[in-house]
Amino acid sequence: MASKQDYYDVLGITRDASDSEIKTAYRKLAFQYHPDRNHESGSEDKFKEINEAYEVLSNPEKRDAYDRYGYGGDSIFGQGFDGFGFDGVGSIFDAFFGGRTTTSTRQAPERGADLQCDVSITLEEAAFGVEKELNISRTEFCSKCHGIGSRPGTQPAQCADCNGSGQIRRVQQSIFGRFTNVTTCPKCRGEGRVITDPCPDCRGTGKEKFQRNIMVNIPAGVDNGSRIRLSGEGNAGARGGQSGNLYVNLNVREHEFFVREEDDIVYELPVNFAQAALGTEIEVPTLHGDTKLKVPAGAQTGHIFQLKNKGIPHLRGRGQGDQLVVLKVITPESLTKKQRQLFEELAKELGDSKKKKK
Repeated sequence: MASKQDYYDVLGITRDASDSEIKTAYRKLAFQYHPDRNHESGSEDKFKEINEAYEVLSNPEKRDAYDRYGYGGDSIFGQGFDGFGFDGVGSIFDAFFGGRTTTSTRQAPERGADLQCDVSITLEEAAFGVEKELNISRTEFCSKCHGIGSRPGTQPAQCADCNGSGQIRRVQQSIFGRFTNVTTCPKCRGEGRVITDPCPDCRGTGKEKFQRNIMVNIPAGVDNGSRIRLSGEGNAGARGGQSGNLYVNLNVREHEFFVREEDDIVYELPVNFAQAALGTEIEVPTLHGDTKLKVPAGAQTGHIFQLKNKGIPHLRGRGQGDQLVVLKVITPESLTKKQRQLFEELAKELGDSKKKKK
C-alpha cells in the first residue's frame, strides 16, 4: 500500500501556516479538482485527499494530534477519509461554495447498542466455573407490531416528500456553477416511509423496554476483571440491524485465607515453635478439600511447600496451577506459668548446647 502524502504537502502550505492560509489554499485546490469541473482521471481522488487534509488541519485539536502522532497505526487518522464523518466528497466544499455532488443512500441497517453488567463471584466459583442468572433491562422489538412501528394490520406509507427514496435533491446555482445537493429527507429521516397510524404499545418506535433473565456460564479459571461476551443479548438493532452484545464484567471477591497469584493459590500455614522444631503432620485446606501436609523438623518461617495441581485451572489450555503453602512460625504473645518454666529450661539447654559447639 502506498504511503499517504503529508497533509501540509497536499494543500501546498508550510507546517506553520495560519488558519487563513489553510482556508485560502483549500478553496483554490477544491475549486480546481472538484469532480463537477475537473473530469480528468484521478481528480475525484485528489479532491478527497484535499478535503481530508483540510478536515484535519482546520480543526485545532485534530491538527495538534496530527502534528504529534501523524495518521498511522491506531490514531484517529488511521480511520481513513470516511472516518472523519464526511458526507461524500463534497461536504466541506458545500460549506464554502453552497453546493455538493454527493449521493447519499437510504439509511443502512444499524446494529443495536451493547449492554454491560457486573457480576460478583467467589474464588471457588472462579476456580471451578458457575452458572449465574442475570436480570437485565434491554430494548427489544415491540411484541405487538414486531418492530414495524405501525398499528397491527396497517403498514407505513411512502414518504410524499422524497417519494420513498429517503433523499431530497436540490439544484443550486453559485458563482462557480450549478451543483446538485442531495440530503437525507428530514420528514422520514432517510427511511423512505412514514408511520401514519402508530402502534399504541410502542408509539411508533417499534421498540419496547423489557426485563429479561439471562443465564451465563462462567468458565473455570476466570479472574478478577475478566469479561464475558454474550452475542446478540444487547439492545435491538434498527432497520433490520443485528442486536448488540451483552458484556459481563466479573469481580472475584477476596477469600478468607487464600490469595490468588495468577493460577496459583497461596496459603499461609501457622505453626507453633514445637511443631516447627519437632516436625508434624497437619491438615491444610485447599480449594479441592483438606489435604495432609508433612512439616519436617526444624522448618523455618517462610519455607514454601508446593501442592501440585491444587490451584486454579488454566482458562485457556489444559492443566491447572498449584497451591503454595507458606510456613509461618507463631511466637506466643502470652505464656502460662508452666509454659514459661518449660521455655526457660529450653533456653538454658539451648544455651549449653551452643557453648558445647564452641
